[in-house]
Amino acid sequence: MTSIVVLGSTNMDLVAYVPRAPALGETVTGRAFRTIPGGKGANQAVAAARAGGEVSMIGAVGADDFGTRLRAGLEHCSVDTDLLRTAEGPSGTAHIVVDDEGGNAIVVIPGANGTVTSLDHGDEALIGTADVLLLQLELPLSVVVEGAATARRLGVRTVLTPAPAQPLPPELLASIDLLVPNEHEATALTGLSDPREAALALLRDVPEVVVTLGAAGSLYAVRGADPVTVPAPRVRAVDTTAAGDTFVGALVVALGEGRPAPEALAWAGTAAALSVQREGASTSMPYRTEIEAAFGSHGETEDQGEKETDPV
Repeated sequence: MTSIVVLGSTNMDLVAYVPRAPALGETVTGRAFRTIPGGKGANQAVAAARAGGEVSMIGAVGADDFGTRLRAGLEHCSVDTDLLRTAEGPSGTAHIVVDDEGGNAIVVIPGANGTVTSLDHGDEALIGTADVLLLQLELPLSVVVEGAATARRLGVRTVLTPAPAQPLPPELLASIDLLVPNEHEATALTGLSDPREAALALLRDVPEVVVTLGAAGSLYAVRGADPVTVPAPRVRAVDTTAAGDTFVGALVVALGEGRPAPEALAWAGTAAALSVQREGASTSMPYRTEIEAAFGSHGETEDQGEKETDPV
């Protein structure tokens, strides 16, 4: 089993399903509303656990009902929460509008996540036991930098999803082994619109890069070799929320098991394609048996040949 520590956010997703997203100043009538555990950190933790990883979570929830539900949801998915703090005040929330095409728009309120500014007692020891430290940018940057530096010092592989996109300080990049932006984040980081050119530019700062390309799949780049593009399954989208987190969680499990990078990307792309066919964030994430079954069919699903979508 790949041992994974996630240093990241936990949010309660407040999801409104609408025919189309409202324009500024406009009111639309939705068809459904749900509260679903989410947050990029927690989403990646659940995705990795369902894909077969042994996962522990470092972060914070609030001293509210959402916090209780978020912790319970992680534990239900076999994610260890011993070092998940409870902070005074509200938990983080994400306010999400999902349209009938499966697209989404999201506003995140950090809440308790904003209190995690440095590693706490026991966090360093836990990171030292892992094969991989998973990082995102929904916690304060100070603790992301500290976590990455700690992992590097302890010989633990670091994987960063640079979302929400923001400038990355050199001291953070110096501690990252694998960077996984989507194509928009890759452009924001480099100023280059071509994913291949952006990936090559990012290799100046980190040794490996995976740029997710939505319906086109993903692109893998490593120093000293030509980039490789791995296609994604074509599926009908219901909800693309957390598809990227599903991809990353499954990817680190596959890489930790020693799969070659192209196979690991295809396996992770299969997991993401399964997730977009279901509503919700963590609730949409497939289990290992589902991924293996779909991957065994060459990544195809029952909806193969339907509308192409943006699984990652």
